[in-house]
Amino acid sequence: MEKENPIEEIKELDEETLFIVSQTFKALSDPTRIRILHLLFTGEHSVNEIAEKLSLLQSTVSHQLRFLKNLRLVTFRREGTTLYYTHDDEHVMDILKQTIEHAHH
Repeated sequence: MEKENPIEEIKELDEETLFIVSQTFKALSDPTRIRILHLLFTGEHSVNEIAEKLSLLQSTVSHQLRFLKNLRLVTFRREGTTLYYTHDDEHVMDILKQTIEHAHH
């Protein structure tokens, strides 16, 4: 008896899909970005809060958030001159959470 493939139809990977997937894994390959995303599991944080809680320079946090924002992994809202960030992709956050759990085993 043949096993059923959970993926009914395997689609070819086009260039855009390959690029998005590789950039997502690139985002998750950086320890600073992982720390930022992990903190965003707890909710919305300003750039200054992220910098303070993770003992990072504000410029470092801003640079990494810009990278994550360009990949649509985080989103922000503005309140006056302050930007508050939150994660914006449940799928990627699930991958990150599962990978962290895997590392703990």
